[in-house]
Amino acid sequence: MRTSALITDFYELTMMQGYWLKSHNPQVVFEMFYRTNPFDGGYVLFAGLNDLIDKLENLSFDEEELSYLATLGIFRAEFLDYLRSYRFSGDIHSIAEGTVVFPNEPLLRVHTSLIDAQLLEGLLLNTLNFQSLIATKASRMVLASGGGAVLEFGLRRAQGNDGALSASRAAFIGGTAITSNTLAGKIFSIPVSGTMAHSWVMAFNSELEAFRTYAELYPGSTALLIDTYDTLGSGIDNAIIVGLEEQKKGHSISVRIDSGDLSYLPRVIRKRLDDAGLHDTKIIVSNDLNEAIVQTLVHDEVPIDVWGIGTHLVTGGTHSSLNGVYKLAAMERGDGKIIPTMKISNSYEKTTTPGVKQVWRFYDAEGGALADLVGIEDELIKDGLDYTFYHPFAEGDYFEMHKERYARFEALLQPVMSGGKRLGEKPSLPDLQKRAKESLTHFHKSYLRQINPHIYKVSLTDHLKRMKMEKLIAERKRSKEGAPS
Repeated sequence: MRTSALITDFYELTMMQGYWLKSHNPQVVFEMFYRTNPFDGGYVLFAGLNDLIDKLENLSFDEEELSYLATLGIFRAEFLDYLRSYRFSGDIHSIAEGTVVFPNEPLLRVHTSLIDAQLLEGLLLNTLNFQSLIATKASRMVLASGGGAVLEFGLRRAQGNDGALSASRAAFIGGTAITSNTLAGKIFSIPVSGTMAHSWVMAFNSELEAFRTYAELYPGSTALLIDTYDTLGSGIDNAIIVGLEEQKKGHSISVRIDSGDLSYLPRVIRKRLDDAGLHDTKIIVSNDLNEAIVQTLVHDEVPIDVWGIGTHLVTGGTHSSLNGVYKLAAMERGDGKIIPTMKISNSYEKTTTPGVKQVWRFYDAEGGALADLVGIEDELIKDGLDYTFYHPFAEGDYFEMHKERYARFEALLQPVMSGGKRLGEKPSLPDLQKRAKESLTHFHKSYLRQINPHIYKVSLTDHLKRMKMEKLIAERKRSKEGAPS
């Protein structure tokens, strides 16, 4: 399916035209990274990459879109004619989708021409920021549930149908088991499921008739919503009647609670079900859940089997965006060499790190992640050597990684696109979910906890640290020399 190249900020197009008119289109390297972890958490689960690759392979302008641009009175006919044949033709190196990542390390590099790279910014950040945010939120929900079954029920609260689809995809990577979004099920092959609405119960002459009818129509997948009238009265009474009837037929049911005290009600309902002999009946809860509520209920050993989560999952809850950015890291100069570039800012955290970079993750003998080291791509990082890890911003903050401490390391950024085409097979969504689950196992629980997580170290190599400081001094000197006297 074609992706409209108008999915970009308008100033990207005006800059592109300027570069084109001035014949200024050098080869560049842009990188995407984010600055702070969302949800006051300790990590991000990287998501959206393979969705982005699909979009980039099919990115183009059609005649209707070019006609629209022509009506704006800004773009020249010859530039619009150039856009007519536009296709993304660059290379991309990226950390694998489904990997745990951290602030201030490059997650993805784009190697292409300046015009090409400029167009991608909005689409790239829109795709990766949102899906990484939701995948992270989902993983936090799953971790809070103690590995329980988390169902994504967020369609009606998501930011539009496109947001709902992206959220369903990302949430599944983050560990949810099922989506209620039927279209997401079709497009992404995510298992779909649902229970019933209160309107189903209200549409029949009695609650018992509503339950029996549903069980008759959907034997073996009967989930009864028991809080329409009286959860601990008619709701559980009628569910037990239907549950025993289904049990005689060899079927089990589940019950869902969507209101009330979710610490008290499941305890009473579990006892009622067990006393009736319905030991295999699962209890599903919903009602504006977030990871803090889920973790509290799990800690208090409330007998809940399945968590239906919507609003706080698909919207990001209290943290509505990931602050990922897309910055120029290197650019071709007149002699054809690719030279590191650096953005200077009065805010140290907004001063970028120059150069075409790689990220190496170091592991101990048990497979636990120790720290990430960011360096220049062609640096020689060899096994069996000691390394100094320098803080990205603080001058004298560093630590030594001795060869006795680590067992192995891996380079995280790998080629995923060449000449605008995907490299290798596209991974399935279950494979991405599996990778995400496996990636999380490499990190001590102190990095993954919900409250006040331990800070995972992302550091610079000695070579990159020196390059950054030299570049910073040179750029400041150049800016002073160019300032008016």
